[in-house]
Amino acid sequence: MIDRSLPLIDLHRHLDGSLRLETVLDLAREHGIRLPAEDLEGFRPHVEVSGTTPGLMDFLARFRWLLEVMVDPEACRRIAYENVEDAHREGIDYLELRFSPWFMAERHGLDPAAVTEAIVDGVAAGRREFGVGVGLIGILSRTYGPAVATRELDALLTQREHIVALDLAGDEVAFPAALFTEHFRRARDAGWRTTVHAGEAAGVASIWSAIRDLGAERIGHGVRAFEDPLLLEYLREHGIGIETNITSNVQTSSVASFETHPLKGWLDYGIVANINTDDPAISGIDLHHEFEVAAPAAGLSAADTRRTQEHALAMAFVSDSEREKLRRRLLPA
Repeated sequence: MIDRSLPLIDLHRHLDGSLRLETVLDLAREHGIRLPAEDLEGFRPHVEVSGTTPGLMDFLARFRWLLEVMVDPEACRRIAYENVEDAHREGIDYLELRFSPWFMAERHGLDPAAVTEAIVDGVAAGRREFGVGVGLIGILSRTYGPAVATRELDALLTQREHIVALDLAGDEVAFPAALFTEHFRRARDAGWRTTVHAGEAAGVASIWSAIRDLGAERIGHGVRAFEDPLLLEYLREHGIGIETNITSNVQTSSVASFETHPLKGWLDYGIVANINTDDPAISGIDLHHEFEVAAPAAGLSAADTRRTQEHALAMAFVSDSEREKLRRRLLPA
């Protein structure tokens, strides 16, 4: 159900949730790190979700073993490079990768600025090698609180010309968006765009705050938006896009089932929304799975998924000229 006359785009993919499990095993052997299993099939159940989890924080706990092998900047560089290579293998034309340097650095006491530099370098190498368009989005991990977020933002700003946007992710319930207003003002002053995880673990007030307090141009997940008709109308009127992650939303129990996912309703209502992968290593999926398995299970037709591809192109944090290049590269010669 992917229309190859349109670019294949993923706008919501966490770099630190997209490791190859083979790479995790390899780095663990190289650095003497003990994992719960030494072979791929034995290790897989410790990372990949089978069925659902009780909630978002239980889903995020799966990151433990991925973070364990982020032992130095070179490991982070390798992970970034392989992210781009894997996107190329999936046939993705443009990818926005988001990462939290503090989240990646904390386990082994790395310098978040060094992690940021390594990610930028690894992505640049992958882009040169494979020709995939990539935009980097920095994440502030709200779970650490505003003070650490300031230090994380400082680290990201050391590479400001290589980053296109700022995001806020983590414990949405305990750390509301309003705590990070100043951080996002600094991001806008740096010329960055804005997207915010909201309406996934918390309700519609979280989405409103992301828009009003942080200036969010896009919302990550946003599955609770359907609870407020005024919010739906606002999203539609102002063209605020929703970065949808169907399988992830079911796995985190943010929605009850594929059949009850709100994406189909959003599209019918005229809201701009697209299809993304979120954390492929944890969900055990790729973008083709989301289009070919998850989307039909959520009630989307081929016409619906084509519309999400059009929306992804419109939502991408690229210039109008870059958008046109993405569109034209797939036209017959």
